[in-house]
Amino acid sequence: AMERSYMSVFLLLIVISCTLAKDVGKKETKETTAKPKLPQTLSRGWGDQLIWTQTYEEALFRAKHSNKPLMIIHHLEDCPHSQALKKAFAEHKDIQKLAEKFILLNLVYETTDKNLAPDGQYVPRILFIDPSLTVRADITGRYSNRLYAYEPSDISLLYSNMQKAQKLLKTEL
Repeated sequence: AMERSYMSVFLLLIVISCTLAKDVGKKETKETTAKPKLPQTLSRGWGDQLIWTQTYEEALFRAKHSNKPLMIIHHLEDCPHSQALKKAFAEHKDIQKLAEKFILLNLVYETTDKNLAPDGQYVPRILFIDPSLTVRADITGRYSNRLYAYEPSDISLLYSNMQKAQKLLKTEL
Protein backbone atom coordinates (compact mmCIF):
# COMPACT_ATOMS: atom_id res chain seq x y z
CA ALA A 1 0.00 0.00 0.00
CA MET A 2 2.88 2.34 0.83
CA GLU A 3 4.48 1.67 -2.54
CA ARG A 4 1.22 2.43 -4.32
CA SER A 5 0.77 5.82 -2.64
CA TYR A 6 4.38 6.76 -3.46
CA MET A 7 3.68 5.81 -7.04
CA SER A 8 0.49 7.98 -7.09
CA VAL A 9 2.33 10.98 -5.65
CA PHE A 10 5.18 10.45 -8.13
CA LEU A 11 2.76 10.31 -11.09
CA LEU A 12 0.87 13.34 -9.75
CA LEU A 13 4.16 15.29 -9.58
CA ILE A 14 5.00 14.31 -13.15
CA VAL A 15 1.57 15.44 -14.38
CA ILE A 16 1.84 18.76 -12.52
CA SER A 17 5.36 19.47 -13.76
CA CYS A 18 4.38 18.62 -17.34
CA THR A 19 1.38 20.94 -17.14
CA LEU A 20 3.49 23.75 -15.70
CA ALA A 21 6.17 23.24 -18.33
CA LYS A 22 3.55 23.50 -21.07
CA ASP A 23 2.18 26.76 -19.63
CA VAL A 24 5.66 28.24 -19.31
CA GLY A 25 6.34 27.31 -22.93
CA LYS A 26 3.12 29.01 -24.04
CA LYS A 27 3.89 32.20 -22.14
CA GLU A 28 7.38 32.43 -23.58
CA THR A 29 6.25 32.05 -27.16
CA LYS A 30 3.48 34.62 -26.70
CA GLU A 31 5.92 37.19 -25.34
CA THR A 32 8.69 36.52 -27.83
CA THR A 33 6.40 36.67 -30.85
CA ALA A 34 4.71 39.88 -29.66
CA LYS A 35 7.79 41.79 -28.53
CA PRO A 36 10.06 42.48 -31.54
CA LYS A 37 7.69 44.61 -33.63
CA LEU A 38 6.06 47.68 -32.17
CA PRO A 39 2.51 48.41 -33.32
CA GLN A 40 2.52 50.27 -36.63
CA THR A 41 1.28 53.83 -36.23
CA LEU A 42 -0.41 55.73 -39.04
CA SER A 43 2.77 57.77 -39.47
CA ARG A 44 4.64 54.67 -40.70
CA GLY A 45 7.82 56.52 -39.71
CA TRP A 46 7.13 59.79 -41.56
CA GLY A 47 6.68 61.74 -38.31
CA ASP A 48 5.38 59.94 -35.25
CA GLN A 49 4.38 63.14 -33.43
CA LEU A 50 2.24 64.32 -36.37
CA ILE A 51 -1.46 63.53 -36.74
CA TRP A 52 -2.07 61.23 -39.71
CA THR A 53 -5.39 60.27 -41.23
CA GLN A 54 -6.24 56.65 -41.90
CA THR A 55 -8.03 56.82 -45.25
CA TYR A 56 -8.20 59.05 -48.31
CA GLU A 57 -11.91 59.70 -47.63
CA GLU A 58 -11.20 60.77 -44.05
CA ALA A 59 -8.36 63.03 -45.26
CA LEU A 60 -10.61 64.75 -47.83
CA PHE A 61 -13.32 65.27 -45.24
CA ARG A 62 -10.84 66.76 -42.76
CA ALA A 63 -9.22 69.03 -45.36
CA LYS A 64 -12.59 70.41 -46.40
CA HIS A 65 -13.87 70.95 -42.86
CA SER A 66 -10.65 72.26 -41.28
CA ASN A 67 -9.77 74.49 -44.24
CA LYS A 68 -6.26 72.98 -44.28
CA PRO A 69 -4.48 71.63 -47.35
CA LEU A 70 -4.03 67.89 -47.62
CA MET A 71 -0.61 66.37 -48.27
CA ILE A 72 -0.64 62.81 -49.61
CA ILE A 73 2.53 60.75 -49.65
CA HIS A 74 2.43 57.60 -51.79
CA HIS A 75 5.21 55.21 -50.83
CA LEU A 76 6.06 51.55 -50.37
CA GLU A 77 7.70 49.94 -47.34
CA ASP A 78 10.10 47.89 -49.48
CA CYS A 79 11.09 50.69 -51.88
CA PRO A 80 14.59 52.09 -51.19
CA HIS A 81 13.64 55.50 -52.68
CA SER A 82 10.57 55.71 -50.40
CA GLN A 83 12.67 54.71 -47.39
CA ALA A 84 15.33 57.33 -48.16
CA LEU A 85 12.74 60.08 -48.60
CA LYS A 86 10.93 59.02 -45.42
CA LYS A 87 14.18 59.32 -43.46
CA ALA A 88 14.92 62.78 -44.88
CA PHE A 89 11.31 63.90 -44.25
CA ALA A 90 11.21 62.59 -40.66
CA GLU A 91 14.59 64.14 -39.77
CA HIS A 92 13.85 67.58 -41.30
CA LYS A 93 12.76 69.73 -38.34
CA ASP A 94 11.19 72.53 -40.45
CA ILE A 95 9.19 70.06 -42.55
CA GLN A 96 7.94 68.30 -39.43
CA LYS A 97 6.85 71.66 -37.97
CA LEU A 98 5.18 72.86 -41.19
CA ALA A 99 3.49 69.47 -41.62
CA GLU A 100 1.41 70.24 -38.52
CA LYS A 101 -0.52 72.77 -40.66
CA PHE A 102 -1.61 70.03 -43.10
CA ILE A 103 -4.03 67.18 -43.08
CA LEU A 104 -1.61 64.29 -43.59
CA LEU A 105 -2.02 60.93 -45.26
CA ASN A 106 0.61 58.43 -46.29
CA LEU A 107 -0.49 55.57 -48.48
CA VAL A 108 1.19 52.26 -49.16
CA TYR A 109 -1.54 51.38 -51.66
CA GLU A 110 -3.08 53.17 -54.62
CA THR A 111 -6.48 54.82 -54.34
CA THR A 112 -9.15 54.52 -57.01
CA ASP A 113 -8.98 58.30 -57.49
CA LYS A 114 -7.20 58.85 -60.81
CA ASN A 115 -6.53 62.50 -59.81
CA LEU A 116 -3.91 61.17 -57.38
CA ALA A 117 -1.88 59.71 -60.23
CA PRO A 118 -1.93 62.57 -62.78
CA ASP A 119 1.24 61.29 -64.45
CA GLY A 120 1.35 57.67 -63.34
CA GLN A 121 1.50 55.44 -60.30
CA TYR A 122 5.06 55.61 -58.99
CA VAL A 123 6.57 55.98 -55.53
CA PRO A 124 7.49 58.04 -53.72
CA ARG A 125 4.96 60.58 -54.95
CA ILE A 126 3.67 63.59 -53.02
CA LEU A 127 0.56 65.54 -53.97
CA PHE A 128 -1.21 68.47 -52.38
CA ILE A 129 -4.98 68.94 -52.36
CA ASP A 130 -6.52 72.21 -51.28
CA PRO A 131 -9.61 72.45 -49.02
CA SER A 132 -11.84 72.90 -52.09
CA LEU A 133 -10.67 69.32 -52.83
CA THR A 134 -8.74 70.35 -55.94
CA VAL A 135 -5.56 68.41 -56.64
CA ARG A 136 -2.77 70.98 -56.88
CA ALA A 137 -1.23 69.76 -60.15
CA ASP A 138 0.83 72.99 -60.24
CA ILE A 139 2.92 72.06 -57.17
CA THR A 140 5.52 69.71 -58.59
CA GLY A 141 8.98 68.36 -57.91
CA ARG A 142 11.92 68.79 -60.30
CA TYR A 143 11.55 65.73 -62.54
CA SER A 144 9.73 66.17 -65.83
CA ASN A 145 9.06 62.43 -66.19
CA ARG A 146 7.72 62.06 -62.60
CA LEU A 147 6.24 65.42 -61.67
CA TYR A 148 5.39 64.57 -58.05
CA ALA A 149 8.49 62.56 -57.16
CA TYR A 150 11.01 63.77 -54.59
CA GLU A 151 14.43 62.44 -53.70
CA PRO A 152 16.12 63.05 -50.33
CA SER A 153 18.25 65.70 -52.07
CA ASP A 154 15.00 67.54 -53.00
CA ILE A 155 13.93 67.98 -49.38
CA SER A 156 14.29 71.79 -49.52
CA LEU A 157 12.14 71.87 -52.68
CA LEU A 158 9.54 69.78 -50.89
CA TYR A 159 9.64 72.24 -47.99
CA SER A 160 9.12 75.23 -50.30
CA ASN A 161 6.28 73.35 -52.06
CA MET A 162 4.65 72.81 -48.66
CA GLN A 163 4.99 76.55 -48.04
CA LYS A 164 3.49 77.21 -51.49
CA ALA A 165 0.51 74.97 -50.68
CA GLN A 166 0.00 77.02 -47.50
CA LYS A 167 0.46 80.45 -49.17
CA LEU A 168 -1.88 79.78 -52.09
CA LEU A 169 -4.41 78.71 -49.56
CA LYS A 170 -4.41 82.13 -47.92
CA THR A 171 -4.53 84.10 -51.16
CA GLU A 172 -7.12 82.01 -53.02
CA LEU A 173 -9.71 81.31 -50.35
